[in-house]
Amino acid sequence: PYWNLQAGVRQDLGAGAKRTYAALGVEGLAPYWFDVEGTLFLSDKGDVLARAEAWYDQRITQRAILQPRVELNLAAQDMPGSRIGAGLSTAELGLRLRYEIRREFAPYIGLSWERRYGATARYARSDGDTTGGVSLALGVRAWF
Repeated sequence: PYWNLQAGVRQDLGAGAKRTYAALGVEGLAPYWFDVEGTLFLSDKGDVLARAEAWYDQRITQRAILQPRVELNLAAQDMPGSRIGAGLSTAELGLRLRYEIRREFAPYIGLSWERRYGATARYARSDGDTTGGVSLALGVRAWF
């Protein structure tokens, strides 16, 4: 197991309130080879958000890897300008299949299901938006 401490800045742009956040997180390898990531965000307005992610690489063959993923987003308070409610705001479950042509280069395809909860879901419904859905991801994982 290993753990990395991360620090940075997050900027929210687009529709809704524009905010800048200080970010402090930890990333590592938990027992049983689960990759985990947790980040705490503090905005310039005093808003506190948190994100937790976990995934696991399940080898099907030496080159094909199936990766189940989960992500949870939480807020310490209601943020009406950003359309985020206090508590669990969103959850996402996904599954990715990648093929490592080389360890450094692997195209992937993924399917994920996302859902909004609590006040975040109420904000979405009042705006005429959906509270969840399914998405398809295509990409390439590369590192040097």
